Amino acid sequence: MIVAVPKETKEREHRVALTPEVVQQLAKAGYAVRVEKEAGLNAYYTDDQYRQAGAELVDLRQELLAQADVVLKVNAPTVEEVGMMKKGAILISFLYAATNPSVTEACERQGITAFSVDAIPRISRAQKMDALSSQANLAGYKAVLLGATALGKIFPLLMTAAGTIKPSKVVIMGAGVAGLQAIATAKRLGAIVEVSDIRPETKEQVQSLGGKFIEVKGDDSIKLEGGYVKNVSEEFLQKQQTLIAKHISEADLVITTALIPGRKAPVLVTDDMVKSMRMGSVIVDMAVEQGGNCTLSELNKTVVKHGVTIIGESNLPSLLPLNASDLYARNIATFLTHLSTKDGFKWEMDEEITKGSLIIHEGKAVHPSVQKA
Repeated sequence: MIVAVPKETKEREHRVALTPEVVQQLAKAGYAVRVEKEAGLNAYYTDDQYRQAGAELVDLRQELLAQADVVLKVNAPTVEEVGMMKKGAILISFLYAATNPSVTEACERQGITAFSVDAIPRISRAQKMDALSSQANLAGYKAVLLGATALGKIFPLLMTAAGTIKPSKVVIMGAGVAGLQAIATAKRLGAIVEVSDIRPETKEQVQSLGGKFIEVKGDDSIKLEGGYVKNVSEEFLQKQQTLIAKHISEADLVITTALIPGRKAPVLVTDDMVKSMRMGSVIVDMAVEQGGNCTLSELNKTVVKHGVTIIGESNLPSLLPLNASDLYARNIATFLTHLSTKDGFKWEMDEEITKGSLIIHEGKAVHPSVQKA
């Protein structure tokens, strides 16, 4: 079975779907791996490393995709790339199918089978395949470093002969995987960390990392699905904003991480909150690609509004491409070997991981997120 790894074409993307180490593992398992030339250069992997690992290097993307039985990518392919794939080929990547209809429709037209790694059920036996968590972990770390670099002061308490420097205060909104890593990183750097999350069960995790939990009483509108908040009422969001407004006004750095799958990111930091912050403070909006948690953040830009620096980097894992590619390659290889052997796919259609992640099967939409009425 031929497994192909094309070079990522999305702007600001430096990751690659397979690393040489993981290529070697798949080659030993009997898979024939082909990699587009220079696919790993932005993640610091050379063509020679891929050759030595057992991959065949291919010059032309069209040739690579036309011959592949399985295509492994980080980001969803373009419609043009789907058109290069042969009928019956299998695609595995982040698809975000509910918000990417042009690609899923192209897969249907082309007779492609598509698995989405963002739809893998978040269950214990799928943890090694959980690319959402592996990438969010790195994003949380990088968000703190970006914020610390943009901030005009240090994080820790520092006692000097000239006087004492007070520690910075960091407010983190959302205690998911990214938020928890951000808490741990900010604490390691010596900051005072306060955390807001609408899920009361995260309080213990926050406190175990040394953060102070800003508690908002929940209501019946909050629904959880697969570890994510699925639905929140406007009334509750208003209550949350009122409570955290004081904390934000006193913060040196605010990091927002709140996302709702398939929907626009909730607004957590308003114009008035930004105005209330001290001159030189920083906001890192990790939800900027889905509309942003801050009303003043701009996609892929760092802007200064009301004296506050607002960082809107959409692809934080890509800023750590070596680690991000390494973890993603392990995730996707574990997923591939769960679904298949070197001779073909198992097609265990009632198995939980297969059923949860299969979006298009042989050109037919099978996942509830893309099935038409």
